Amino acid sequence: MLDLGLEGRTVLVTGATGAIGSAAARAFAEQGARVALAFRHRREAAEALAVELSGPDRGRAFAVPYALDDAASPRWVVAAVEEHWGGLDVLVAAARRRGARREPHARFEDVPEEHWRPLVADAFAPAIRTVQWAVAGMRKRGWGRIALVAPPHVPDGDPGGEFHAVARAGLGGLVRGLVGEVGGDGVLINAVCPGPTPPDRPPTAPEGFTTPESSATSSEDIARALVFLCSAANGAITGETLTLAGCRRARRRV
Repeated sequence: MLDLGLEGRTVLVTGATGAIGSAAARAFAEQGARVALAFRHRREAAEALAVELSGPDRGRAFAVPYALDDAASPRWVVAAVEEHWGGLDVLVAAARRRGARREPHARFEDVPEEHWRPLVADAFAPAIRTVQWAVAGMRKRGWGRIALVAPPHVPDGDPGGEFHAVARAGLGGLVRGLVGEVGGDGVLINAVCPGPTPPDRPPTAPEGFTTPESSATSSEDIARALVFLCSAANGAITGETLTLAGCRRARRRV
């Protein structure tokens, strides 16, 4: 069995009450990691998940507030983890705000700024701030893993797809740009981009159909990729944006 080297590691997951964030938190906990669950609004859900993952000693998970629009929030969230457990080994940045969906027949030039700004701005600034605070301690300790969850791919020509692409490109640039600076200090950084399945809604097949494993990207698929990239088993993959996507349609049962 592959040893991922996550036993006792400390992990911060932002967006921990979303489908991807909660799946990632569970996956890290299953590997013996201690997990801090950063949430924005759903305090009860975050605290319930912390109880679920805490283990017999009640000390393996805790919930902490995290605000995308508060420039100071990343600093004190990272500080809370470092104070609670003495350091932060892994950051999974899965928090993001959905932009308002563009009207299907609206032209690009008619899309109001308030529709696209949350999607674009909240994909960049909070991730940069959180990585800045997290990476400092990782470099001092000589080991760290960072994974950013990028906005999902949408079909070409889909209304609003251009704004998703801008956000993905920005996070990809952040990942590539940091490789040379932090790699020598033992810190690896990557991004994971969900496929066509909406990231906060696990895929379901209509009644009468079965879904092969490769037909859609589930939150659990994404969580497994995040765990590997952020583990000791990954000693060389850095600066990459990994896109997870299905390749076959669901098949009708006969």
